[in-house]
Amino acid sequence: MTMVYHEEHGDLSYLSGMYVGIIGYGSMGRSAALNLRDSGVQVVVSEADTERSGLARSEGFPMLSTEEVVKRTGIIMLLVSDEIMPEVYLNQVSPHLKRHDMLVLCNAYNVAFGYIEPPPFVDVGLIAPRTLGDAVRARYISREGFYSFVAVGQDASGHAWPVVLALAKALGSLRAGAVEIRFEQEAELDLFIQQAVLPAFHHILITAANLLMQHGYPPEAALTDLYLSGEFTDYMARAAQIGFIEALRLTSLTSQYGVLSRFERFEESKLERVMEITLEEIRAGRFAQEWAKEYSDGIPRLKKLLKNRESMELWEMEQQTLDLLYPSRNENPG
Repeated sequence: MTMVYHEEHGDLSYLSGMYVGIIGYGSMGRSAALNLRDSGVQVVVSEADTERSGLARSEGFPMLSTEEVVKRTGIIMLLVSDEIMPEVYLNQVSPHLKRHDMLVLCNAYNVAFGYIEPPPFVDVGLIAPRTLGDAVRARYISREGFYSFVAVGQDASGHAWPVVLALAKALGSLRAGAVEIRFEQEAELDLFIQQAVLPAFHHILITAANLLMQHGYPPEAALTDLYLSGEFTDYMARAAQIGFIEALRLTSLTSQYGVLSRFERFEESKLERVMEITLEEIRAGRFAQEWAKEYSDGIPRLKKLLKNRESMELWEMEQQTLDLLYPSRNENPG
């Protein structure tokens, strides 16, 4: 049975007298630093690329070099982007790690695919929020918390788990719940959602929008009903709270019958096979290798794909519809 941890599982005394070093002050690093401090944890910050150093200082955090953060702290949260993380780790973190230090990541990508290999004498933990970095802060303030995956990849000290759970509690995750998982599983699940579920979702929306407009429905009406109104988001949010069937029961009888009676039309064996191939590529490390080469080459394919997608007439219609729905969204204040 997979363990799900809540508030009672985290003991902040494991962080007593310790400094937590935050490397990177982007949206996730900033949220982590503020949440930990508000929970009574002592925090120092290093901005690996110095871009947001001024913001960190203005918010009251002692700023140190990355090397000094690693030397002075026992818990190091490495929260820079995946693309620069291996270089930051290799050159600025790993040479200064001490026995029984804990290295904590917010996603398992670089460890799971071998781009970071921590030494055997340190603890390695994972607290991977299942939301955006800014939401980690917002949901701490609202006291609702956020869901996360937690894992221990190495337990050199013998008490890595209590420290990970203490950090998860201080961050605000245990208010919602933290699901125990393996490093490899977190990385693979994250990539699978990105590569198998979101592309299918985008394809469905684009196909539906084009079909409706071809049959004479105004773009403003089609796009609003498909996703801009937020009705679908509200439905998914309710499903996240009570489950899909119970959320469906809250819709009209016409809707319930329409969904369930037409469901089998969309059972497509090809879709399952496409998802299987995608998962195989991820688990074998082929995507990680492909992305590493793409990034080292200056992301030419990504730029081309973005340019092609942005040139679609649909997105111009989307922006026009957003302007009509939110007429003040582009106004400059005062």
